[in-house]
Amino acid sequence: MRSDRYTLLLFIITSLTFGTAFVGIKAGLVALPPILFAGLRYDIGAAILLAYVYRRGGYWRPRTRGDLMAVVIAGLFLSGFNAALLFTGQQYLTTGTAAVIFSLVPVLAPLFAIVLLPEEKFDFLGMIGILLGLGGVTIIVGLNSISTTGNAALLGVTLVGGAAVAVAFGSVLLSKTDRSISGIGMTAWALVLAAGVVHGLSLLMGESPGDVTLTFGALVAIFWVGVPATAVAFPAYYGLIDRAGPVRANLISYTVPLVATGVGAIVLDEVVPVRTVFGFAVIVIGFTLIERQNLRDEIRRLRGVPASPDQDEEHICESAPRG
Repeated sequence: MRSDRYTLLLFIITSLTFGTAFVGIKAGLVALPPILFAGLRYDIGAAILLAYVYRRGGYWRPRTRGDLMAVVIAGLFLSGFNAALLFTGQQYLTTGTAAVIFSLVPVLAPLFAIVLLPEEKFDFLGMIGILLGLGGVTIIVGLNSISTTGNAALLGVTLVGGAAVAVAFGSVLLSKTDRSISGIGMTAWALVLAAGVVHGLSLLMGESPGDVTLTFGALVAIFWVGVPATAVAFPAYYGLIDRAGPVRANLISYTVPLVATGVGAIVLDEVVPVRTVFGFAVIVIGFTLIERQNLRDEIRRLRGVPASPDQDEEHICESAPRG
């Protein structure tokens, strides 16, 4: 019972920290250049996570070629490009809409898996699920008012969608690496790499620390996305994977938008249109079709019935960050 309660606690912590990350990003963008803001997030997160894995000890430094490849892939795609696109795109979208678009990661990953992982097979219903996920985004894009600036809706959706593509692609590539380092150790070093990449992109885009307006709200936003939404969120997420398995852990992809929408409405007075909610529902249905066998097995496990032997496999998005 204690184990179940601790797993539930990790699920709640992960959903809240990743969900409120979207709110923190949106709030900070009022005073901070987007890519520089993303770099500051990783500066803080990397420092805290490196200190954490060092203090914990064990296998915390990359030792093999597989470890290094995993760090590079996670640093570039799961963190670096992801953050640059997400922070830039969220300038034009409400927090709820950005979180909904980002929830496409588990739907997009199978598209890359089909090409990069020949052993991955998707049946007719699985392909319908992928199409439904993409259709959900089409529904959302069709409404200009989801953007805080009206005509910039398509740009915002494209950028945040690009972040989801980067994470989905990186997740599949990561599954091909033969790493021995732990997920949280890999993430700590990946954030170090991502911080350098993102700060480099910030300079290339002409951003400057002089563009920062250090208001109290900006400092709170930097702290929030750097500490709870990164340094707390990632250990909680990997702890959740260890206890609940990747399939159940990745269900946070669909609790995170609910948290982002609710907190965004309370803190930022945002309103999410009905069609965004409808599009999100279509995406969730698509995800359910893609993962129906894994979800069925998880339900069987909860009821104490053994899962199907051929379905007891890890999800290809095991190490994908949520926001």
